[in-house]
Amino acid sequence: MPLRKERLDRFLFFSRAVKSRTLAQKIIESGAIRINSARTERSDHKVGAGDVLTMSIHGKVLVWRIIDPGTRRGPASEAQGLYEDISPPMPPRAERSPYEAAIAERSPGAGRPTKRERRETDRLRDGAGDD
Repeated sequence: MPLRKERLDRFLFFSRAVKSRTLAQKIIESGAIRINSARTERSDHKVGAGDVLTMSIHGKVLVWRIIDPGTRRGPASEAQGLYEDISPPMPPRAERSPYEAAIAERSPGAGRPTKRERRETDRLRDGAGDD
């Protein structure tokens, strides 16, 4: 029996990489997907078992080896069985881009005061001039 192939946009939808086929088509047409190292902008490109997808989705680089192209959009547990994730590990925090550093974690107590802290500050300020 020949290996079954599925449209790329349908596979992305079935595997739950994206929420809709329309969104999958937009991502494919933007050139964010490579199939076996070859860039494609065709959402009707056929993919099957053994193909390797390299995708830039949601700000992450994902590398998936297709195990089964799927026949429907089932539950997440079924969708995870359609591919093997062979993505490289995320770099340590120190090596990430400067854009990610702009969203740094704040130390406790830094930033906007809570309502309670603001009231305490107002009491100190109002009480300081009563001599």
